[in-house]
Amino acid sequence: MSVLVVGLSHKSAPVAILERAAVSGDSLGKLLRDVAQAEPVAEVFVVSTCNRVEVYADVDRFHAAVTAICELLGRHCGVPAQELTGYLYVHYEDRAISHLMAVACGLESMVVGEGQILGQVRSALKFAGEQGTVGRVLSELGRLALRTGKRSRTETGIDRAGLSLLTVAIELAAQSAAGSSGAEALAGRDVLIVGAGSMSALAAATATRSGATSIVVANRTRSHAERLAADVSAIAAGLADLPAAMGAADVVISCTGAAGQVITRDMVSVAVSARTLAGRPGPLVVLDLAMPRDVEPAVDGLPGVVLIGMDLLSDHGTAATDEDVLAVRAIIEAELAAYHSAIDAARVAPTVVALRAKAAKVVEAELARLEGRLNSDGLSGHALDEIAQTVRRVVDKLLHAPTVRVKELAGSPGGEEYAAALRVLFDLDPRAVEAVTRAATEQEVRS
Repeated sequence: MSVLVVGLSHKSAPVAILERAAVSGDSLGKLLRDVAQAEPVAEVFVVSTCNRVEVYADVDRFHAAVTAICELLGRHCGVPAQELTGYLYVHYEDRAISHLMAVACGLESMVVGEGQILGQVRSALKFAGEQGTVGRVLSELGRLALRTGKRSRTETGIDRAGLSLLTVAIELAAQSAAGSSGAEALAGRDVLIVGAGSMSALAAATATRSGATSIVVANRTRSHAERLAADVSAIAAGLADLPAAMGAADVVISCTGAAGQVITRDMVSVAVSARTLAGRPGPLVVLDLAMPRDVEPAVDGLPGVVLIGMDLLSDHGTAATDEDVLAVRAIIEAELAAYHSAIDAARVAPTVVALRAKAAKVVEAELARLEGRLNSDGLSGHALDEIAQTVRRVVDKLLHAPTVRVKELAGSPGGEEYAAALRVLFDLDPRAVEAVTRAATEQEVRS
């Protein structure tokens, strides 16, 4: 089996295509299950965020898997496969593994180094686990990516600026609206947050930390809005309350994950009129961080409105330095090398275990024979124990170097030949090696 990724992101597709290709909710579950049932696919998970949709799969045939995944992705995301193909990228084996690690580290994000992607990868793996579409291979790969992402943030300054799509959007809004800094964009302002997911929670925390005068959280499911509002001492509202809530707001941050548009041009026009009558200074700033977009495109250009959407964010830079990026890539290379070493060692492990088991069996047989001979000489039990321990230590020391060395050589060209040589030289029963392999596989399935 080999790892394959087929996907598109802000680097390969314009926002208009990403918006149409977004997969979430029931559609995501159906996509996972259909890909998992494709003949060349053994395991699958999907990373679907506001700026990427990537299908990771463990496959046994490259071309057949790529064809199946492209067709299913086009079917479930609503973009015909023929149109979608021009925006897709494909990575295989090592390149696929390295790509996932780079994604988890934030190197592939719209805002390089942002920290949210690590949680999004974790959520993707968890969701696929709940759907029963991941097994040993992709679970292990997921752990590798998450570990690498954590190391990159602990050992480098890749996220030293604490940037995210939200902070960059706020900074752009502040510059567009009043030429102020991002920190000042929410201070003393009335903030409306539309949605109650992870991005909305981040927005609520940011607004609180920045000194917003008031915060309102509006969501289709009011109980979810109430839960988030309680965390930041905000006011909860339903989507039916949006027009009035926008009229009393200075900044609107929307990220609902809804399939259709939540904020229309007419709603914003009414809100602007209400703000004018109330004598509110400055424009109404609307941040649309959803994919597909929450805000009707016609809102852009309305008098008294500043709209910041994903299309503007895609061109924005980051504070990550070249040194930080190089340091993260070095971590990725080191983790990939360690990953391969572990796989190579695991490949020869059954031979090593079978060799040690045979050696132990020979030792025990010889000790039993020796004990029968020496008991008649009146040798004490303590002396017999000392002899047994000595024999076992001698055998362990003799086997230590070849077994360690065969694991080290397993990753070299022709590495399997060294394990084969051990099996021939020590006359290991192939059935014993197969039994160890089978037992290890069964243990992995149970765990």
